[in-house]
Amino acid sequence: MKDNETGAIRLQAQRSQYREHSVPLYLTSSFTFEDAEQARAVFAEEEQGQVYSRYANPNVDELLQKMCFLEKAEDGFAFASGMGAIFGTLGALLQSGDHVLACRSVFGSTHQLLANIFPKWGISYTYADAANPEEWENLITPATKLILIETPSNPGLELIDLAWLGELKQKHNLLLVVDNCFATPILQNPTDYGADLVIHSATKYIDGQGRVLGGITVGTKELIAQIRFFARHTGPAISPFNAWILSKSLETLQLRVEKHCENALKLAEALENHPALEKVNYPFLPSFPQYELAKKQMKQGGGIVTLEVKGGYEAAKRFIDNLQMASITSNLGDTRTIVTHPASTTHSKLTEQERLATGITPGLVRVSVGLESISDIIADIQQALDRV
Repeated sequence: MKDNETGAIRLQAQRSQYREHSVPLYLTSSFTFEDAEQARAVFAEEEQGQVYSRYANPNVDELLQKMCFLEKAEDGFAFASGMGAIFGTLGALLQSGDHVLACRSVFGSTHQLLANIFPKWGISYTYADAANPEEWENLITPATKLILIETPSNPGLELIDLAWLGELKQKHNLLLVVDNCFATPILQNPTDYGADLVIHSATKYIDGQGRVLGGITVGTKELIAQIRFFARHTGPAISPFNAWILSKSLETLQLRVEKHCENALKLAEALENHPALEKVNYPFLPSFPQYELAKKQMKQGGGIVTLEVKGGYEAAKRFIDNLQMASITSNLGDTRTIVTHPASTTHSKLTEQERLATGITPGLVRVSVGLESISDIIADIQQALDRV
């Protein structure tokens, strides 16, 4: 199978003796063995087989098989949440004395890991600005172990040139870890540019309907082996039920992402000259500062539009309160349009200075554009802005 659409639909766990068409749920904590010798051989990894659902499970294996296919990766591990994937990945690979070079515009909880949790174990970090690639190389130290980025970033939609970054990591023999949550494997594959590991909050577009939590890391067999060892013994494994939901969700990922992108572009174009807005950000708008880079490394612009509301927080608050259809919640990637005020919610634990450094102003609003009729989405956003 060569095409994403086919692989995401047709790759599945081995059928049972019941010859089911849709893969069943394997809601079991453990698995039995034919005899003592098979138990020994499976635990010794001399024979392949299921042991315990904290280690692996047929539903989880199917999800990972699909995600590795979509992201062009060798192996993977599935976690209970997106942040579980971030922590499990970094926790497995970093040790005391290591240094992380990261893009400044990382998700709020990722920032908390780097700034307040990992330093307790002697792991340091430095932020670099996506807009200033010339400074990145100067920030690499002898202790730098890996580069961690989001592209597009949450919520500022900053992009990083993956081809350039792949060359930089190769030159300095570093690991490159890419959070691909906003783009999904439908719009870009970081492994094409030399990324060693790709991380997803599967809670977002992979699920796509706001139902379950999940996180996924895929990459090289060697690195995933280290992550699997760490995760198996610290326990952040995904539940079989959530893995089953996410695997089924992948069957429609291509269709959903294409529609999200189509609606997002139309919304961005419709709002670009609205008098209540300072600015509309969307990677495939010609006015977007990194438009050429977006066109170079992404197939479409993604499903997120950010709006800079004139008048700061109070005006942004009035806009959000005026909404009649869009949901007000912190999630994204849903079939339903969602509006979020990052400065007071998802990134509220950052200092004002830290927020401003990543473009999160008091008036910034993140719109996760859903799959409703685009005319209804535009009408709701416009009427809310008209009454600010």
